Amino acid sequence: MHADLSPLIAATAHWLNNAYPACGGALSSALCEVQARQAVTVAAWLRYPTAMDAALVGLSGPGGSARLDWITGADGAPTADDDEDAWRSWVDEVVASWAACLLVDEELAALAVDALVEGDHAASVPVEFRRLVTPDDRDRRAAALLRHPDLLAPVAELHHAQLLDRLRPGQALVA
Repeated sequence: MHADLSPLIAATAHWLNNAYPACGGALSSALCEVQARQAVTVAAWLRYPTAMDAALVGLSGPGGSARLDWITGADGAPTADDDEDAWRSWVDEVVASWAACLLVDEELAALAVDALVEGDHAASVPVEFRRLVTPDDRDRRAAALLRHPDLLAPVAELHHAQLLDRLRPGQALVA
């Protein structure tokens, strides 16, 4: 069991980075990866706010990237026998969609980060999501594709309404 959601966060952030790669060199890649990981972490912690939620998704699995691959037109989608793409089974479609929403809307991202205090995850470690909530010009240039509203729209729209419902007051532990 992975109560810390690390496999889901790593796989979903990796999927976002593959689907919307960095613009530039190694520093841009690193900045883009940090932004994707921060967005996915916030989304995962909102989606699975308690240790029990995290343990349950660890047991059942998040569902995989097949629908996301289809929506984004990913070429060469993995086959069932492809061990190199086994990580794709840990991609969570809802978390990817919520992360996409957060990446294109800084106000929504700030609301989401504020809502984390209601779950179990942020209480255990000090967290900062500056690159997600207040990206600077360098962050924006590095993640131009990752933060482009038109490019992310097909993914963001999948579960946008659920994210808004989750962020409404009184929705603390509803996953």
